[in-house]
Amino acid sequence: MQKKLFLAGALIGSAMPCAQVQAQSQNNVTIYGDVDQYIGYIHSDSGKSVTGVNDGAFLRSRIGVRGQEDLGDGYQAVFTLENGFGANNGAMADTTRLFDRQAWVGIASPAGTFRLGRQNTAIFFIGDAIDYTTRTTFGSVINTFGVPSRYDNDISYKSPRLAGLQLELHYAMTETAGEHLGQRGVYQLGLDYRYGPFRAGYAGLVAKPVAAAVYGDAVQYHNVYLNYNYGPGTIYAAAVRTNNVTSNANGNNATAILSNVSATGNTFAGTDPNVKRFYNIYQLSADYKITPQLRIGALYGVMVDTSGNNSGAKGGNLGTFYDLSKRTMLYGFANYMKNDSNAGFRFGGSGAPTANLAGADINGRTLVGLQAGILHRF
Repeated sequence: MQKKLFLAGALIGSAMPCAQVQAQSQNNVTIYGDVDQYIGYIHSDSGKSVTGVNDGAFLRSRIGVRGQEDLGDGYQAVFTLENGFGANNGAMADTTRLFDRQAWVGIASPAGTFRLGRQNTAIFFIGDAIDYTTRTTFGSVINTFGVPSRYDNDISYKSPRLAGLQLELHYAMTETAGEHLGQRGVYQLGLDYRYGPFRAGYAGLVAKPVAAAVYGDAVQYHNVYLNYNYGPGTIYAAAVRTNNVTSNANGNNATAILSNVSATGNTFAGTDPNVKRFYNIYQLSADYKITPQLRIGALYGVMVDTSGNNSGAKGGNLGTFYDLSKRTMLYGFANYMKNDSNAGFRFGGSGAPTANLAGADINGRTLVGLQAGILHRF
């Protein structure tokens, strides 16, 4: 019996360091994510409709791991690995990547945070400043056009917030043989300023085309925004100017800068002179908190084709959010969009709807969409 007690004590004693290491690991590493599912209905004035269970009206379903290690003197090693998936069918958002949304490591310091790897853009980061839906639902016109969201081989710096102002810089390398550093790539700048109830800023990027591009114009995306928190809600104003209309890698593609555009009739091959086309997008929205759990909002936006080819659109939505808890939210939206005669834009959420319309049912058409869903964060 004494031998058995001694053996049990030895096993417990040997396990304690492992338990302590595991506890420390759990304190520094967090598994997180969300599941966002909604029933979506889209109707075109062509007479065609579609209904389906879609992923990500508000946030794309995802699972991630993030962590930090305290290095002392205000320094930390930090990392994030994040994968998107469709909870409606269990499929990975990108079957070619293990972590399609983010995969970076960096150092956080008193002077700011430095990161290396696949990262979200400065434009993506300020989504909550663009409109009351965080720029992701059917009715957001800025989202309908498409938002550059993330790039590989990205080097970034984000400053501390000083006197209300925060700076963000990115440079994504193309890693092309024969090109010197800085010759090509995606350059980003973000400036976010907060003062009392006001928030204002800019987020944008410029990307140089491939060396042999037929059209050498830089691909650009510029977004300015202004918010005012009036107490029970916030007013959002935003404007975008962009020529981000290239659909493939043949010519002026600037490292697949257009990966998140939802239009099917308004993207062009890099050898098409229409890649020089600029759009101006203007959007205004506001929300109002009726109770601590219930919030409503409205949005209207216009997309202007500055080339005069009548390829813009306009639209908006009415929406509501109800918090069942800190982690679980119900939501609903009624959305509207009218394409100009030569436009082919269609609805897109945080993730592209698996049940959507295309072709003759969107080109020059008026669309109505309904969304009702649930979002749970963990």
